[in-house]
Amino acid sequence: MSIELKKNCKYALLVPTSMGVRITPVNGQPVHSSSLFEMQATSAETNVASISSFLGLPVKVLTTFVKESPIAQFIKSNLRSRNMDFEGPEIPQGGPWGYRHQFNIADSGYGTRGPRVQNDRAGEVGRTLNVKDFDLERIFGQEGVQIVHLSGLIGALSPDTSTFCLEIARFAKKYGTRISFDLNYRATFWKGREEELHAIFKEIASLSDILIGNEEDFQLCLGIEGPEAGGKGIASEIDGFRDMIGRVRKAFPQATVFATTLRQVLSANEHLWGAIMLEGENWHIIEPRRIGVLDRIGGGDGFVGGLLYGILKGWSPEKWPQFGWATGALATTFLTDYAQPADEDMVWSIWKGNARVKR
Repeated sequence: MSIELKKNCKYALLVPTSMGVRITPVNGQPVHSSSLFEMQATSAETNVASISSFLGLPVKVLTTFVKESPIAQFIKSNLRSRNMDFEGPEIPQGGPWGYRHQFNIADSGYGTRGPRVQNDRAGEVGRTLNVKDFDLERIFGQEGVQIVHLSGLIGALSPDTSTFCLEIARFAKKYGTRISFDLNYRATFWKGREEELHAIFKEIASLSDILIGNEEDFQLCLGIEGPEAGGKGIASEIDGFRDMIGRVRKAFPQATVFATTLRQVLSANEHLWGAIMLEGENWHIIEPRRIGVLDRIGGGDGFVGGLLYGILKGWSPEKWPQFGWATGALATTFLTDYAQPADEDMVWSIWKGNARVKR
């Protein structure tokens, strides 16, 4: 089975997102003992879109910016460097205690010391994402989009962003754009909004063509029973994940692709990495394999980005999770939290286990 995509579109992939910056200590050191940090522009959704944009497909980002902010300038420059178009309103800062772009402060971990991530999101301008600020008729009806990728991070960020994501899903459905939805549950975002967000997430899922999430995502966002914990390593739990995906498909039968990654952490720098995808009636299972990890943040987004790229390229379905597995593994070798593939061959070499020098 293949996913039929809309033709003659300006954009292959569109992502709504809240942009921020990530600061990470150099040389793999912990935050509390460091005085030198690297800064990058970041968001989970642009992490996903980077696979397509670096490999030459047209990508668009919908977001908001703080007006006249140097951080906003930094973010815009970074998006341009990733070959991404973007649009969104400029929101006045409103004084020292007003709006800003979120900060993500990350210790990548090393060896037996696990990663630690602190999100500093007070006053986050992305929480103001509002459907009234975008001409969705133009974007979907005139420009055209093949796949829109929605994330539960943005879906739960604020009441405005929840409505924004739901309206995007409705417009996408109206104009024949395929919808990818990565549930991305965050307990702190859902606190006090559980009933409201359950209804919104279920409606978005009911409109989606591609559903992605781990066992926690499907249970807590959609109320789907998860797999039983086996306690013998991730490879032994694959049947439980298959059963869970089967329950998701029964609840949301309009979707044609369901996927989840499999990860077992051996140390901060070595993981077992695998994936499961159900496409139509066909299972595609990648048994967990060892990968080296420089920084794990963004690996799951890299998987989704590679999966969507394979769909956008019209490849046979068995290649979608293979490419996604490899782009996820690639992302963990970068200090940025998004992969920057030079070409498809770089990705396929990872899938084949070929790390020999290329001259």
